[in-house]
Amino acid sequence: MAKKRVRDYREEYDNYHGTPEQRHNRSLRVLARRAYEKEHGDQTGLDIDHKKPLRSGGGNGENNLRAISIKKNRGWNRGQ
Repeated sequence: MAKKRVRDYREEYDNYHGTPEQRHNRSLRVLARRAYEKEHGDQTGLDIDHKKPLRSGGGNGENNLRAISIKKNRGWNRGQ
């Protein structure tokens, strides 16, 4: 039986999420969400989703954002 690897969140943050580039990217996503909510009202209970994923060349512009249910946004296989 294989041992389950314990995830080291501190190391993950230090090596990836805490880098200046990733902090800047996160800031841009937060600003895009705030602008979307200002234009469309409170989106409590919904996720702001990118129609075309950022990793596929999509951006944070209003034309690429939509509000969808949390279950739908977080439920599909992100590995594809």
